[in-house]
Amino acid sequence: MSDDSASDASTLPSDRTAELERTTRRMLALLGEDPDRDGLLRTPHRVAESLQWLTRGAHFEVADAVGDAQFDVAHDQMVLVRDVEFYSLCEHHMLPFYGRAHVAYVPDGRIVGLSKIARVVELYARRLQVQERLGEQVADALEEALRPRGVGVVLDAVHLCMMMRGVEKQNSRTVTSALRGEFRDDARTRDEFLRLAHGAR
Repeated sequence: MSDDSASDASTLPSDRTAELERTTRRMLALLGEDPDRDGLLRTPHRVAESLQWLTRGAHFEVADAVGDAQFDVAHDQMVLVRDVEFYSLCEHHMLPFYGRAHVAYVPDGRIVGLSKIARVVELYARRLQVQERLGEQVADALEEALRPRGVGVVLDAVHLCMMMRGVEKQNSRTVTSALRGEFRDDARTRDEFLRLAHGAR
């Protein structure tokens, strides 16, 4: 999933983009703003472009992210990519949540290019999302693509819907995990993964 292809595929048909702009303009008016003042004249257009960019992952499949970067390699030890930054929109309030993903798998004869793991995270983060489902989707995608002996995903994120509104807790973090195969069933594999994922940077 290249940045260029993502930009092209995430562009809505012109009539839907125009409708999104009109809806944004109406929302500004309902909030008591003047959509015709200088600072807001281009805001509906910018919002339409921004939302398309932030939700572009919904237009792609796992194959678009992984491509042909899979290789037959006799490696049977854990592969971990740590601290993958991600940004997403909470589907409940459409406010951002963001953080880091730690993704690992134990190969069973096949490995994937390391950058593709980050692209899989991006694929599922760039849509209206909840953190719990995001981790499950990343784990399922890698399990389906590689058929490894196990997959582990830990997400550590902050949610602006908790920081800017509601309880307004500025220092809270949410940590979720999704474990498959050996990461779920083998305590030693699970402990090694969690120790490496949460170890000193």
